Amino acid sequence: MRDGNRAPTLKEIAERAGVHVSSASRILRQTEPADGWSESALRVRRVAAELGYQPNLWAASLRTRKTTTLGVVMTRLTDGVVATTYQGIEEAASRAGYSVLLSSPPDDLDAQRRAIELLVGRQVDGLLLSSLHNPGRPFIDALRIGNVPMLAVTRHAESGLPFVGGDDITGGRLAARHLLDRGHTDIAVVAGPRHATTAGDRLKGFRAELGNASVELRADRIVHSTFEVDGGIAAGRALLDSPTRPTAIFTVSDTIAIGVMGVARDLGLRIPDDLALVGYNDIPVVAQLPVPLTTVRSPAHEIGATAARRLLDLVAGREPETVRLPVELVVRATT
Repeated sequence: MRDGNRAPTLKEIAERAGVHVSSASRILRQTEPADGWSESALRVRRVAAELGYQPNLWAASLRTRKTTTLGVVMTRLTDGVVATTYQGIEEAASRAGYSVLLSSPPDDLDAQRRAIELLVGRQVDGLLLSSLHNPGRPFIDALRIGNVPMLAVTRHAESGLPFVGGDDITGGRLAARHLLDRGHTDIAVVAGPRHATTAGDRLKGFRAELGNASVELRADRIVHSTFEVDGGIAAGRALLDSPTRPTAIFTVSDTIAIGVMGVARDLGLRIPDDLALVGYNDIPVVAQLPVPLTTVRSPAHEIGATAARRLLDLVAGREPETVRLPVELVVRATT
């Protein structure tokens, strides 16, 4: 009879589950196969749980030279979209038996470099980088971190790394087509920061769709900003406090759009009668605003989960393909 105060051994688990010790060891080490667990594997895992088995991760790391830990560098974690992306990363990593070390530095290159070096010093098996600045390749090439697998998530930054994000160019096209279909031709864009390829790709798609309709997006109708509400307020004042204001605005984030809505309210403009507005991301609050926001929905949670899985492919020596997940237009009252 087993001593209840002693940790169960693999041999005990295998005997109770009716499998060989090597099979029990393999089942308890591996992640769930794509076609699901077999009946015997489920039995092994059930017995292990009943007996309170905990794998010896330290011993395993000595054998495999892996720490079963992923590093994540992710700025602006207070932003709901960023936090949702991180939640997807952590959940997918956990399902695969990995833990996550997160660093959330300021959105500047020196801080990101220090964060990357810190995580590599903790011997993470791979790195997810969500906040690279465009152009990102010189930054990546200058890192001195050995052969740690790296993957860009959300912002590709022209870094040359494998990448997982939303299809932001298509998202920009969807926003433009929607405003064109509503009859707007004098349209402005609050284009976010210049270093973020999420913002740049959304602007690129938007401009291309207007061009297909022979509608010009004038340079004075493009205002760069931060991603925050304050950025939307500053850009909204620049665009709307004028007798020649546009009839519609596309913002590359919902938080920017909220700032623009505040400026429109202060100027006595009615949405959508005096101003149509389209945001991006579909954060939960925008459906509950006094005038619910039309926006482009980006699958933040699935972006994070997919990025974690693709990084694990890299860690295992497989070459992952770049993934751009589909986005969709959500039409509400602001248009």
